[in-house]
Amino acid sequence: MAVNRSEETGTGRMVDVGDVRLHVVERGPPDGSPLVLLHGFPEFWYGWRHQLDALAEAGFRVLAPDQRGYNLSDKPRAVRAYALDRLTQDLIGLLDAEGIDRACVAGHDWGGAVAWWAAATRASRLGRVAILNAPHPLVFRRWLWRDRVQRRRSWYVFFFQIPWLPELWYRRDRFSIGVRSLRAGSRSRVTEAELDAYRRAWSQPGAVRSMLHWYRAALRHPSAVRPNPELIRTPLLLVWGERDRYLEASMVDPSLALCADARVERLPDAGHWLHHEHPTRVARMLIDFFS
Repeated sequence: MAVNRSEETGTGRMVDVGDVRLHVVERGPPDGSPLVLLHGFPEFWYGWRHQLDALAEAGFRVLAPDQRGYNLSDKPRAVRAYALDRLTQDLIGLLDAEGIDRACVAGHDWGGAVAWWAAATRASRLGRVAILNAPHPLVFRRWLWRDRVQRRRSWYVFFFQIPWLPELWYRRDRFSIGVRSLRAGSRSRVTEAELDAYRRAWSQPGAVRSMLHWYRAALRHPSAVRPNPELIRTPLLLVWGERDRYLEASMVDPSLALCADARVERLPDAGHWLHHEHPTRVARMLIDFFS
């Protein structure tokens, strides 16, 4: 297993999880309770930088991968390679490669979608699951087609279906679109130095194409796996920043209705990037829930 220094703080290594290799940053004691952190769009493992040390100091063995297509992880060219089933299998493949029977998982945005799907289809491999501003994938799909407000908020999902033009749009002016999205919200704490770290990740060959493929695959290659018709029984915490500009809060209750053991923590003064806006508070929520 090759070991390399991550471009940002921490040691990263490449882990073979099946049909791709993921770049993974690890913190905490090797014998700690395993916890996987899944980032969303347009982040990479570094999106959890505010929580990593706190979780490690609390005794967790924390694994924060670049999900497929992001930063230093492998970047398949085919859209189908980014279907939700494949993304979920990457999580299971990471647990297999690390010799982990069961792990707790936290996911934000697209990472939250993967966590939801793993809880619905691969529950035997999960302990507790915490999800930050991401509805259940089936609820989001229903809202995308039936809810006018959510469809308007998700205009970019449809724009990203166009070949090559979205890639050009995203790269223009030193990734100004990605920068603006991370800065969205009055309490955003992303510094210029941190934005440079994101720019380096987005500059990796094939990264922008692969990041956008997540959205393309979501519409073109919906999951062939049907979740168990019973409720999700994995204990689940949904943390929701109510000032989210991209996702309707009306999806929270229908998502929770698919769970047997779930609760929601609402942050009225937080937006989509709640783990950046309230880093200490989010870290404490995760430690309390997973402990």
